[in-house]
Amino acid sequence: MLQRRCSISPDVLIPEPLIPNPLIKVVAEIASTNSALLTRLSEGEAAQEGTWLVADRQSAGRGRAGRIWTGGLGNFMGSTAVAMRSDETLPQTLALVAGVAVHRALLALVPGLADLQLKWPNDLLVEGAKLGGILLERQGPSVVVGIGVNLAEAPAVPGRATVSLAGLGHPVGRDVFADALAEVWAEALARWHGGGWPALREDWLARAHPKGTLLSVNLAEEGPVIGGFAGLDAQGAVLLRLADGAVRAIHAGDVELVGQSLSRAEGGYDASRG
Repeated sequence: MLQRRCSISPDVLIPEPLIPNPLIKVVAEIASTNSALLTRLSEGEAAQEGTWLVADRQSAGRGRAGRIWTGGLGNFMGSTAVAMRSDETLPQTLALVAGVAVHRALLALVPGLADLQLKWPNDLLVEGAKLGGILLERQGPSVVVGIGVNLAEAPAVPGRATVSLAGLGHPVGRDVFADALAEVWAEALARWHGGGWPALREDWLARAHPKGTLLSVNLAEEGPVIGGFAGLDAQGAVLLRLADGAVRAIHAGDVELVGQSLSRAEGGYDASRG
């Protein structure tokens, strides 16, 4: 169990650990921690579960759909690999499992962090502004899980609000966060490997925006689809309750928070029901 939970006054930096974590390799600068692990896997190296590659800076970091995601010094930028077993068929759910782990690590270090929520499929938000994100990439039977969290500074992203822990008055050292994340991730991954996805799905839902929250999903072939958040299906797809009451599973797309519920926006049904 994670033991680093403590109350801490805003603007007091949690000190870095005195002993480096042997499971975490830190490099000064790299193009992308995800790319580095993908290259190793493509060259035949086995996935080293539980170990992390963390960078002080990335020169070619990226998010979903190839978006550029820069990370400043003091932010967390790291990747780890997962070895998929032959009977494991839901690799996409690892993004949601990682979200739960990051959420747990953040609240363990900053219990007073208000309004921290998960947004499908891979974002962590504070009052609607992006605090962190997750990127999954597949290489053969392995999945690389990349995580970025704005600890020290919030990068400028066109069209998107961003926020950092330091900017919220909760400075946390990068290595302290890395240690906390490595611990909770190891626990979550063991649960996932052990068939615990259904319970982890409930953990994710408990940390996400409430059911009924109005979402807009931009689909490549259709454009935006708007509906009330109705949960996750067994495969990790987001469920939207549409204006006609039908529930639709969305497996991929850019999601934006629009409002509280369709019932308030349109005077219609309660989008949170069922």
